[in-house]
Amino acid sequence: MKRTWLLFSQTVTVLLAAYFVVATLKPQWLDREIPGVSVIEAPAGGAPRSAGAGAGFAAAAKVASAAVVSINTSKAAARNPHAEDPWFRFFFGDQGPNEPQGGLGSGVIISTSGYILTNNHVVEGADEIEVILNDTRKAKAQVIGTDPDTDLAILKIDLDKLPVIVLGNSDALQVGDPVMAIGNPFGVGQTVTGGIVSALGRNQLGINTFENFIQTDAAINPGNSGGALVDMNGHLMGINTAIYSRSGGSMGIGFAIPVSTAKQVLEGIVKDGQVTRGWIGVEPQDLNPELAETFGLPKAAAKDGGVIITGVLQNGPAAQAGLRPGDVITAVNGKVVRNVSQLLTAVAALKPGTPAPLTVLRKDKQSEIEVTPGKRQRPKVQQR
Repeated sequence: MKRTWLLFSQTVTVLLAAYFVVATLKPQWLDREIPGVSVIEAPAGGAPRSAGAGAGFAAAAKVASAAVVSINTSKAAARNPHAEDPWFRFFFGDQGPNEPQGGLGSGVIISTSGYILTNNHVVEGADEIEVILNDTRKAKAQVIGTDPDTDLAILKIDLDKLPVIVLGNSDALQVGDPVMAIGNPFGVGQTVTGGIVSALGRNQLGINTFENFIQTDAAINPGNSGGALVDMNGHLMGINTAIYSRSGGSMGIGFAIPVSTAKQVLEGIVKDGQVTRGWIGVEPQDLNPELAETFGLPKAAAKDGGVIITGVLQNGPAAQAGLRPGDVITAVNGKVVRNVSQLLTAVAALKPGTPAPLTVLRKDKQSEIEVTPGKRQRPKVQQR
């Protein structure tokens, strides 16, 4: 028996060692399938953090740069509706054709089948999209789907032998980790900048509906939007999206959408044509001492954080589960929430129709209430 157990232990050890070596040196052998899209993901535990930043930057840039593309967009200029009217032409002359509007950005190839991640604002309203690879090849891109709520878009090109980036584990990032931003700033060509993760979970910036940004001081400039934020292994950690700037250039505060969010959007768009999000029908507010006093909550409740429910939609999922005004939600499906933005993101991640537990503080008693979320509807766009 002892000999059998020893043989079993040695076999498991060898298999684990082989998996680690393959995951580190040949991650393409571990392709994983997001429904409809074959991608390469790094091991869940993440590879060891690079100790030598100098050598790490060069090696990571070489690994990731090939999969980062430049995106050129064009949009036909709007023509005056009266341009063909003889009287209009008599008084104002022949206006002639207006010049088409152009834009630029970046993107990241995530699949050998040609799928590209970029920002929605890079391709929004474009009539024609051209993708330029780092090896100078060019291709027209098709928009597979967009998600304005996270400012992400999925494109597809038809080329063979495409370089593909490895998707990393953005949840394992820590403040201070070295990262690089790769993109095409100002249209000058592919550029690599380096820095660190300055903060995690940035929200309430008013950029997107769902915000959970990685903040970095790696220089991000106009044209970098849609490009890659990578770690020292060259693994994709985020999609560069926005900068804080008073001049239009980098001031050391840039924001990237975590790859964990991008994978959810990718799966939803490829599988269903859109991203499906949960909704429970409540009116939330950040808990503060004034609201705690108004609803008769302990003073300590406001210090611990959470989101107080000030209104519940009649016959909505929350009302049917028994939630009522004055309840404080402190966790959704086991994930702690401390403000409205975190609650919105956590509820949106729930699968409509599938019950999920909410940790609720009511007066001075904490309990779990199971809520079956509905489907969040996109706000209707008003035509102007």
